[in-house]
Amino acid sequence: MRDIRIDLLHLNRRGLAATDIAGACPDPHNRGMHLPVFSSVYGVDFSGAKLAGRNIWVARLRPRRRGRPVLTELDSLEKLCGTAERGAALAHLVARVQASDAALWGFDCPFGLPLELFPPGAAWVDQFAFLADWGEEAYNCGLECIRRALLIGERMHLRRTTDSVAKAPFDGYHYRIIYQTFYGMRDVAGPLSRMPGTCVLPFQYRKLRTAKRVVVECCPGSVLKRLGLPHQNYKQPAGGPLTRKRRLTRHTILAALDTMVVLGDRHRRVMMRNPGGDAIDAVIAAVGALRAVSAADHRAIAGHPRYPHEGHLFV
Repeated sequence: MRDIRIDLLHLNRRGLAATDIAGACPDPHNRGMHLPVFSSVYGVDFSGAKLAGRNIWVARLRPRRRGRPVLTELDSLEKLCGTAERGAALAHLVARVQASDAALWGFDCPFGLPLELFPPGAAWVDQFAFLADWGEEAYNCGLECIRRALLIGERMHLRRTTDSVAKAPFDGYHYRIIYQTFYGMRDVAGPLSRMPGTCVLPFQYRKLRTAKRVVVECCPGSVLKRLGLPHQNYKQPAGGPLTRKRRLTRHTILAALDTMVVLGDRHRRVMMRNPGGDAIDAVIAAVGALRAVSAADHRAIAGHPRYPHEGHLFV
């Protein structure tokens, strides 16, 4: 069945039921701000581990003119590209994004670092030059971020404005997330930002009008908080049969997702059986990106003093 495309601005003018775009209400201030027509919405639960392809999951939603989007694909990146090795897997992911058309991509990894870590007036592109100096030393790059933060004040960890607003669990260079930030920025967001037809928001609003695909940052944990759903005790990275608490929490999250997305039985089983919760996070990232990009006041984001330079979480 062919994809039925949705023009979000057109639907905004017609009036729209909440479930038609997974609960989003397009912002009226975006008149004149051109948004692409999305026929596919992807969610990526990201990893910067050596075997990143094993933990990266990609979900695909097919929006419909009426009713809930349909979850059509849900796979690990290792299955999609045939290897879990980080370099090859991330290169395949970038190629997959670039090959997509009329697509929105929501990535669960920071696309920027706090402005305070860089000289006044530094642009987003300057952050990639900083990352390039560290080779494969992601952890040491995080330590350098801490060193720079301590030159400013007593806090080792500085949060971007969007991290505080969206209630993200960590800052972008926390030891638990620095590998996601480092490789997500250097090997994914950076290359995509330089490709024609690809618009990475909120950094490249100038490319939005002619974009064939839009790439945004979306944190599943923040999406769950925004929706009032449990955001803890659903992941079990150690593996094995899910504990009762985690099993019940997943059932609660799936029940909520079922009101926003059409889920097939096979995809339900995948989300329940994947121990680390990467599969369910990929779906949440897709739902969150669709909701947030649809509802956002893009003019305000584009004109914000910090968002276009350090990033914005679309949740």
